[in-house]
Amino acid sequence: MSIFTGAGVAIVTPMHEDGTVNYEKFGEILDWQIRNSTDAIVAIGTTGEGSTLTMEEHQEALEFVCSYVKHRVPVIAGTGSNATSAAIILSQAAQRAGADACLVVTPYYNKATQKGLYEHYKTVAASVDLPIIMYNVPGRTGCNIAPETAAKLAKDVDNIVAIKAATANVSQELHTMELSEGRLDMYSGEDGLIVPLLSIGAKGVISVLSNVAPRQTHDICAKWFAGDTKGSLEEQKRALPLIDALFSEVNPIPVKAAMNMMGMEVGPLRLPLTEIEPEHRAQLKKALEEYGLLRV
Repeated sequence: MSIFTGAGVAIVTPMHEDGTVNYEKFGEILDWQIRNSTDAIVAIGTTGEGSTLTMEEHQEALEFVCSYVKHRVPVIAGTGSNATSAAIILSQAAQRAGADACLVVTPYYNKATQKGLYEHYKTVAASVDLPIIMYNVPGRTGCNIAPETAAKLAKDVDNIVAIKAATANVSQELHTMELSEGRLDMYSGEDGLIVPLLSIGAKGVISVLSNVAPRQTHDICAKWFAGDTKGSLEEQKRALPLIDALFSEVNPIPVKAAMNMMGMEVGPLRLPLTEIEPEHRAQLKKALEEYGLLRV
């Protein structure tokens, strides 16, 4: 059984002006997401600035999200790290907090070999009883989970059950699906490729777009699964200018800017992330207006 089907939000971590986590605001946006049909909460990952939180802050934030959501939707905890030992600590903390699954990014900077990636995921998975979603995003981490490695992990390790695919290579993702022989669910890690990956059997998306348009992103998936492939594709195409603007700079710079423009007051970013450049802010504002999320 899949962890979730549809659109899971890769949720931002709201912060006060001094850079501390704003838990009151966090609760507000979690409630808003659930009211607007988000199918899962993916917390403290890339979009949630997990790499700039301390280990203690990371664990505290995961505990907050799990206790606040109270199983209204699945909570998937971002627990990846460049060190296998740190990923184990975070994954075990997520299990104690009551998360439904862990999202484990490939170990960035180390540029592990395929053998290293296999041993990393196998070791992290053995440390917990939770389902594991591997997160393959070579553009950010510098290493790529080959289809053969993903399929071997799915076959060898019972609780490695899914992959978040953010390679922008549909051919590779299809190869991964074929080799894993139904043992590995796939979620798009690219908002611009939701429908293409649904067409090869993906279960949904782990989405940045959902931070500002949760119901619309949910509908892209829901229409597809209801058999309305034309309607799903139209929703996908309509969102493309906004998706482009949300990735005009490295995530989560634009999405936090967008949420602040929409009055959500999610606060600043932590260094080394900086505020969005003026030309990209203008592009983002125009895209939000055209999509109907800002009044003109």
